[in-house]
Amino acid sequence: MTRSEKTMKVIFLQDVKGKGKKGEVKNVPNGYAQNYLIKNNLAKEANQKNVAAMRGKEQAQEKEEAEQLQEAQKIKDDLEDEKTVVEVTAKAGEDGRLFGSVPSKQIAQALKSQYNIKVDKRKIELKDPIRSMGYTNVAVRLHPEVTGTIRVHVIEE
Repeated sequence: MTRSEKTMKVIFLQDVKGKGKKGEVKNVPNGYAQNYLIKNNLAKEANQKNVAAMRGKEQAQEKEEAEQLQEAQKIKDDLEDEKTVVEVTAKAGEDGRLFGSVPSKQIAQALKSQYNIKVDKRKIELKDPIRSMGYTNVAVRLHPEVTGTIRVHVIEE
């Protein structure tokens, strides 16, 4: 005599190794769904109400991501405007080499104070701190799809 396995459609609320990823809708054995997934808040039953709520959240998230992309594009345009040159002062020797260096934190602070553009210092992609006078182009990762460039002018104190 074979036992027929009953299944239940669930929406995964978190990644469950070997079973499904967050947001996925899958059929899983009834007992597993009731006794483990739902009980431990890893999934919920995929009824009409829950599926509709999930779709609404996905749409809201897509809209928010689109707004973030648009905001990043706007900041990129502001950064790459010809008038936007971040001036940073530093002590230097006679040969134009700096005593110390200009780190990304100092560039972010100067950008905020001079142009009121707030950029996280971790998003400024400065491989090595700036160690010489003059102009330097520095990449800024504003969004996974948007990278801008800041012109930094280091002048002597």
